Amino acid sequence: MTAPDTIVWISGATEGLGIGLAHTVPYPNARIINLSRRQHPEYETVQFDLTKPDTWDAIGEHFTSVLADFTGTRAIFIHNAFYRGHAGFVSEMDQQTYKDEIIANAMAPQLLGDMFLRAVGPGYESGLVLMSSAGARSPFEGHSSYCAAKAGVEMWVRVVRRELKRRGRDTWVVAVRPGFVDSPATRYEATMPADIYPLGPQIAAQLASRQGVLTPEEAGAGIWAMLPPTADTSVLLQGEMVVVPPTESTGNR
Repeated sequence: MTAPDTIVWISGATEGLGIGLAHTVPYPNARIINLSRRQHPEYETVQFDLTKPDTWDAIGEHFTSVLADFTGTRAIFIHNAFYRGHAGFVSEMDQQTYKDEIIANAMAPQLLGDMFLRAVGPGYESGLVLMSSAGARSPFEGHSSYCAAKAGVEMWVRVVRRELKRRGRDTWVVAVRPGFVDSPATRYEATMPADIYPLGPQIAAQLASRQGVLTPEEAGAGIWAMLPPTADTSVLLQGEMVVVPPTESTGNR
Protein backbone atom coordinates (compact mmCIF):
# COMPACT_ATOMS: atom_id res chain seq x y z
CA MET A 1 0.00 0.00 0.00
CA THR A 2 1.38 3.41 -1.02
CA ALA A 3 2.09 5.78 1.84
CA PRO A 4 -0.18 8.85 1.80
CA ASP A 5 1.27 12.07 0.48
CA THR A 6 -0.97 14.13 2.79
CA ILE A 7 -2.16 13.54 6.34
CA VAL A 8 -5.05 15.61 7.72
CA TRP A 9 -6.24 15.42 11.31
CA ILE A 10 -9.63 16.99 11.98
CA SER A 11 -11.06 17.09 15.48
CA GLY A 12 -14.81 16.71 15.65
CA ALA A 13 -15.17 15.34 12.12
CA THR A 14 -18.28 13.37 13.07
CA GLU A 15 -20.80 16.16 12.35
CA GLY A 16 -21.30 19.77 11.29
CA LEU A 17 -18.35 21.77 10.02
CA GLY A 18 -15.96 18.96 10.93
CA ILE A 19 -17.52 16.49 8.53
CA GLY A 20 -17.82 19.25 5.93
CA LEU A 21 -14.06 19.81 6.19
CA ALA A 22 -13.39 16.07 5.93
CA HIS A 23 -15.60 15.68 2.85
CA THR A 24 -13.91 18.57 1.03
CA VAL A 25 -10.23 17.83 1.67
CA PRO A 26 -8.69 18.92 -1.65
CA TYR A 27 -5.75 16.52 -1.69
CA PRO A 28 -6.23 13.19 -3.54
CA ASN A 29 -5.84 10.05 -1.46
CA ALA A 30 -5.19 11.99 1.74
CA ARG A 31 -5.17 10.07 4.99
CA ILE A 32 -7.96 11.71 6.99
CA ILE A 33 -8.01 11.08 10.73
CA ASN A 34 -10.92 12.02 12.95
CA LEU A 35 -10.20 13.01 16.55
CA SER A 36 -13.30 12.82 18.73
CA ARG A 37 -15.22 10.92 21.39
CA ARG A 38 -17.09 8.93 18.74
CA GLN A 39 -15.80 6.46 16.21
CA HIS A 40 -16.36 7.84 12.71
CA PRO A 41 -18.14 5.49 10.29
CA GLU A 42 -15.99 6.64 7.35
CA TYR A 43 -12.65 7.75 8.73
CA GLU A 44 -9.87 6.43 10.89
CA THR A 45 -10.49 7.69 14.43
CA VAL A 46 -8.43 8.43 17.52
CA GLN A 47 -10.79 8.83 20.44
CA PHE A 48 -10.42 11.46 23.15
CA ASP A 49 -12.64 13.76 25.20
CA LEU A 50 -12.21 17.53 25.21
CA THR A 51 -13.44 17.75 28.79
CA LYS A 52 -10.99 15.12 30.08
CA PRO A 53 -7.36 16.31 29.87
CA ASP A 54 -6.07 12.87 30.80
CA THR A 55 -7.21 11.67 27.34
CA TRP A 56 -5.32 14.35 25.43
CA ASP A 57 -1.88 12.72 25.60
CA ALA A 58 -3.15 10.01 23.25
CA ILE A 59 -3.50 12.67 20.56
CA GLY A 60 0.04 13.95 21.07
CA GLU A 61 1.40 10.41 20.97
CA HIS A 62 -0.50 9.78 17.74
CA PHE A 63 0.92 12.93 16.11
CA THR A 64 4.43 11.87 17.13
CA SER A 65 4.15 8.26 15.99
CA VAL A 66 2.57 9.08 12.62
CA LEU A 67 5.01 11.86 11.81
CA ALA A 68 8.17 10.17 13.08
CA ASP A 69 8.98 8.68 9.66
CA PHE A 70 6.69 10.80 7.49
CA THR A 71 8.06 11.32 3.97
CA GLY A 72 5.02 12.90 2.33
CA THR A 73 4.29 16.44 1.19
CA ARG A 74 2.07 17.90 3.93
CA ALA A 75 0.63 17.34 7.40
CA ILE A 76 -2.26 19.49 8.61
CA PHE A 77 -4.19 19.56 11.88
CA ILE A 78 -7.55 21.35 12.03
CA HIS A 79 -8.84 21.72 15.56
CA ASN A 80 -12.54 22.15 14.93
CA ALA A 81 -14.14 20.37 17.89
CA PHE A 82 -15.63 22.30 20.78
CA TYR A 83 -17.66 21.42 23.82
CA ARG A 84 -21.30 22.44 23.49
CA GLY A 85 -22.46 22.92 27.03
CA HIS A 86 -25.61 24.82 27.88
CA ALA A 87 -25.83 28.54 27.22
CA GLY A 88 -26.44 30.58 30.32
CA PHE A 89 -25.39 33.67 32.20
CA VAL A 90 -22.24 33.52 34.32
CA SER A 91 -22.87 32.44 37.93
CA GLU A 92 -26.34 31.14 36.94
CA MET A 93 -25.50 28.03 34.94
CA ASP A 94 -24.31 24.68 36.30
CA GLN A 95 -20.79 25.20 37.64
CA GLN A 96 -19.41 21.86 36.41
CA THR A 97 -20.68 22.57 32.91
CA TYR A 98 -19.03 25.98 33.01
CA LYS A 99 -15.77 24.38 34.14
CA ASP A 100 -15.97 21.78 31.36
CA GLU A 101 -16.49 24.53 28.79
CA ILE A 102 -13.38 26.38 29.94
CA ILE A 103 -11.28 23.21 29.91
CA ALA A 104 -12.53 22.05 26.50
CA ASN A 105 -12.72 25.32 24.62
CA ALA A 106 -9.91 27.39 26.16
CA MET A 107 -7.30 24.90 27.36
CA ALA A 108 -7.58 22.13 24.77
CA PRO A 109 -6.86 24.20 21.62
CA GLN A 110 -3.61 25.53 23.06
CA LEU A 111 -2.37 22.20 24.37
CA LEU A 112 -3.38 20.14 21.32
CA GLY A 113 -1.85 22.80 19.07
CA ASP A 114 1.38 22.62 21.07
CA MET A 115 1.40 18.82 20.72
CA PHE A 116 1.11 19.07 16.94
CA LEU A 117 3.86 21.70 16.69
CA ARG A 118 6.17 19.50 18.77
CA ALA A 119 5.55 16.54 16.45
CA VAL A 120 6.02 18.14 13.01
CA GLY A 121 9.42 18.22 11.39
CA PRO A 122 11.23 19.77 8.42
CA GLY A 123 11.00 18.58 4.84
CA TYR A 124 7.26 18.88 4.31
CA GLU A 125 4.51 21.48 4.57
CA SER A 126 2.91 21.57 8.01
CA GLY A 127 -0.04 23.65 9.09
CA LEU A 128 -2.25 24.17 12.12
CA VAL A 129 -5.80 25.58 11.95
CA LEU A 130 -7.70 26.54 15.10
CA MET A 131 -11.38 27.22 14.60
CA SER A 132 -12.54 30.55 15.97
CA SER A 133 -15.83 32.44 15.80
CA ALA A 134 -17.40 35.86 15.57
CA GLY A 135 -17.66 35.40 19.33
CA ALA A 136 -13.98 36.31 19.51
CA ARG A 137 -14.95 39.92 18.86
CA SER A 138 -18.67 40.12 19.73
CA PRO A 139 -19.98 39.69 23.28
CA PHE A 140 -22.56 36.91 22.96
CA GLU A 141 -24.49 37.05 26.23
CA GLY A 142 -24.95 33.55 27.55
CA HIS A 143 -21.63 32.44 26.08
CA SER A 144 -19.04 34.17 28.25
CA SER A 145 -16.59 31.26 28.40
CA TYR A 146 -17.02 30.45 24.68
CA CYS A 147 -16.33 34.05 23.60
CA ALA A 148 -13.34 34.31 25.93
CA ALA A 149 -11.99 31.01 24.60
CA LYS A 150 -12.24 32.09 20.96
CA ALA A 151 -10.60 35.44 21.69
CA GLY A 152 -7.84 33.48 23.42
CA VAL A 153 -7.44 31.17 20.42
CA GLU A 154 -6.88 34.12 18.11
CA MET A 155 -4.30 35.73 20.40
CA TRP A 156 -2.53 32.40 20.82
CA VAL A 157 -2.24 32.15 17.04
CA ARG A 158 -0.88 35.69 16.77
CA VAL A 159 1.81 35.01 19.35
CA VAL A 160 2.75 31.54 18.09
CA ARG A 161 3.11 32.74 14.50
CA ARG A 162 5.68 35.27 15.68
CA GLU A 163 7.49 32.72 17.83
CA LEU A 164 7.78 30.24 14.95
CA LYS A 165 9.08 32.97 12.65
CA ARG A 166 11.68 34.01 15.20
CA ARG A 167 12.88 30.40 15.42
CA GLY A 168 13.03 30.06 11.64
CA ARG A 169 10.29 27.43 11.48
CA ASP A 170 8.00 27.47 8.44
CA THR A 171 4.93 25.74 9.89
CA TRP A 172 1.92 27.96 9.24
CA VAL A 173 -0.61 28.60 11.99
CA VAL A 174 -3.95 30.35 11.54
CA ALA A 175 -7.33 30.86 13.19
CA VAL A 176 -10.52 30.74 11.12
CA ARG A 177 -13.91 32.35 11.71
CA PRO A 178 -15.99 30.06 9.49
CA GLY A 179 -19.12 32.20 9.18
CA PHE A 180 -22.70 31.12 9.78
CA VAL A 181 -22.72 27.34 9.31
CA ASP A 182 -25.93 25.31 9.39
CA SER A 183 -24.82 22.65 11.87
CA PRO A 184 -26.37 20.71 14.75
CA ALA A 185 -24.76 23.16 17.17
CA THR A 186 -26.24 26.15 15.36
CA ARG A 187 -29.70 24.58 15.24
CA TYR A 188 -29.50 23.77 18.94
CA GLU A 189 -28.62 27.38 19.76
CA ALA A 190 -31.58 28.56 17.66
CA THR A 191 -33.90 26.82 20.13
CA MET A 192 -32.52 28.60 23.18
CA PRO A 193 -34.85 31.08 24.90
CA ALA A 194 -33.86 34.72 24.75
CA ASP A 195 -33.63 35.11 28.53
CA ILE A 196 -30.82 32.52 28.58
CA TYR A 197 -29.22 33.20 25.19
CA PRO A 198 -30.38 36.52 23.66
CA LEU A 199 -28.81 35.66 20.30
CA GLY A 200 -30.97 32.53 19.93
CA PRO A 201 -33.95 34.16 18.18
CA GLN A 202 -31.62 35.96 15.76
CA ILE A 203 -29.95 32.67 14.88
CA ALA A 204 -33.36 31.08 14.31
CA ALA A 205 -34.37 33.96 12.05
CA GLN A 206 -31.18 33.71 9.99
CA LEU A 207 -31.59 29.95 9.59
CA ALA A 208 -35.15 30.53 8.39
CA SER A 209 -34.16 33.24 5.92
CA ARG A 210 -31.04 31.31 4.72
CA GLN A 211 -29.32 34.67 4.25
CA GLY A 212 -25.59 34.13 4.55
CA VAL A 213 -26.08 30.55 5.76
CA LEU A 214 -23.46 28.00 4.67
CA THR A 215 -23.83 24.24 4.56
CA PRO A 216 -20.98 22.35 6.26
CA GLU A 217 -19.61 21.35 2.85
CA GLU A 218 -19.75 24.93 1.56
CA ALA A 219 -17.99 26.18 4.66
CA GLY A 220 -15.41 23.40 4.50
CA ALA A 221 -14.61 24.00 0.84
CA GLY A 222 -14.34 27.74 1.47
CA ILE A 223 -11.88 27.22 4.31
CA TRP A 224 -9.71 24.85 2.30
CA ALA A 225 -9.64 27.42 -0.53
CA MET A 226 -8.06 29.94 1.87
CA LEU A 227 -5.28 27.57 2.96
CA PRO A 228 -2.39 27.88 3.36
CA PRO A 229 -2.73 31.46 4.62
CA THR A 230 -0.47 34.27 3.50
CA ALA A 231 2.54 34.85 5.71
CA ASP A 232 1.06 37.91 7.44
CA THR A 233 -2.37 36.45 8.19
CA SER A 234 -3.40 35.31 11.68
CA VAL A 235 -7.20 35.15 11.28
CA LEU A 236 -9.16 34.13 8.18
CA LEU A 237 -12.74 35.35 7.82
CA GLN A 238 -15.55 33.68 5.89
CA GLY A 239 -19.25 34.34 5.43
CA GLU A 240 -21.73 36.35 7.44
CA MET A 241 -22.76 36.08 11.05
CA VAL A 242 -25.78 37.42 12.84
CA VAL A 243 -25.08 41.02 13.83
CA VAL A 244 -25.35 41.53 17.57
CA PRO A 245 -26.79 44.95 18.46
CA PRO A 246 -24.53 46.99 20.74
CA THR A 247 -25.44 46.77 24.41
CA GLU A 248 -22.68 48.90 25.83
CA SER A 249 -20.90 52.15 24.98
CA THR A 250 -18.52 52.15 22.03
CA GLY A 251 -15.66 52.92 24.38
CA ASN A 252 -15.94 49.41 25.85
CA ARG A 253 -16.10 47.28 22.72
